[in-house]
Amino acid sequence: MTDTDWMPDPFDTARAGRLASRIGQIAPFHVMEFVKQATRLEQAGHDVIHMSIGEPDFTAPAAVVNAAASALRRGLTQYTPALGIAPLRDAIAMHYQRMYGIDVEPARIVVTAGASAALLLACAALVDRDDEVLMPDPTYPCNRHFVTAFEGRAVLVPSDATQRFQLSAAHVQQHWGANTRGVLLASPSNPTGTSIDAGELQRIVDTVRARAGFAIVDEIYQGLTYDATPVSALSLHGAHDHVVTVNSFSKYFSMTGWRLGWLVVPPHWVPAFEKLAQNLFICASALAQHAALACFEPASLEIYEQRRLEFKRRRDFLVPALRELGFGIPVLPDGAFYIYANCHGIAHQAASDSAALASVMLQEAKVSMVPGLDFGMHAPHDYLRISYATSYERLQQAIARLHTLFHAS
Repeated sequence: MTDTDWMPDPFDTARAGRLASRIGQIAPFHVMEFVKQATRLEQAGHDVIHMSIGEPDFTAPAAVVNAAASALRRGLTQYTPALGIAPLRDAIAMHYQRMYGIDVEPARIVVTAGASAALLLACAALVDRDDEVLMPDPTYPCNRHFVTAFEGRAVLVPSDATQRFQLSAAHVQQHWGANTRGVLLASPSNPTGTSIDAGELQRIVDTVRARAGFAIVDEIYQGLTYDATPVSALSLHGAHDHVVTVNSFSKYFSMTGWRLGWLVVPPHWVPAFEKLAQNLFICASALAQHAALACFEPASLEIYEQRRLEFKRRRDFLVPALRELGFGIPVLPDGAFYIYANCHGIAHQAASDSAALASVMLQEAKVSMVPGLDFGMHAPHDYLRISYATSYERLQQAIARLHTLFHAS
């Protein structure tokens, strides 16, 4: 008998047992499938330029790494309070004052195991069975799956370039139904890199408040904005009672694998979030929390600002370069590190849609981008999500390769 003879066939449900029905409602993550293909090409010896994953090519600054090492040496590895260590909650509150000029009580801050855990907590607290949550189409795919996991229903509202691929107050009014409970937004957005205008965001919050609903606003890319002063939903009228914001140390602070994020919740909801956090997660990583304190040191913040400007430099190169190749970019992305590009203008005999084009670019040019399949139902075959979370030099190489590919076809 071999080591695997005893293992059940995963497709033999009689032997393996029944999975929960919600599994069938969670779509595959196509981005990861394209990443696996790119990885296989790399393993075969090919030089692949990655413009697919939403992960900064920068890592945590030395001060953060040193703070983690110090915490490890001092034995700061035990459970923390479910809401997070007090010094970190205080530091995050001071960050809101410094970046946005707004006062946020540390007591409202819930430190989480990444933004994904934050969104899970928010949905666990706010979404009941059959509740509907409005979100734009296109949107980050996991957002709708977080709602589904708690037996709610994500209602995707088609949002095109005229709305900056975002929900509007008019959308919310039009699509709010008897079972609608709230909205889930991201500003800046994955996959589009676009933000919601502050005035429009206020109108959305007003519309939600008038219906006694909630607004969950994902702000994990707020630190990476390029054309205007960032505006947090926490500064809006009514946010104190109806708005939950989500943030993370992954993107602006370059700590993706550390799995650390946070929520800011209305004061009267904090006990409920704490109870859920205690039961579902116990706490976020103690080491990551102590390390993150170093993110707010002046030297670290200077590094992060330099990195933000480097992302802007990449965007300012890549958008016109892609347009020259024939991609349609009707809205200039103002944040994050994504471009949502229409590929209708690309002339290639093998590219009938964005998935086919992504495959051709990967196989023939060794440039990895992802099609719009993950991000909604509204024209996903027309769009590619392009990440510029890779070096300026590699972006230049990618454009040169695509120029050769498209002009040779």
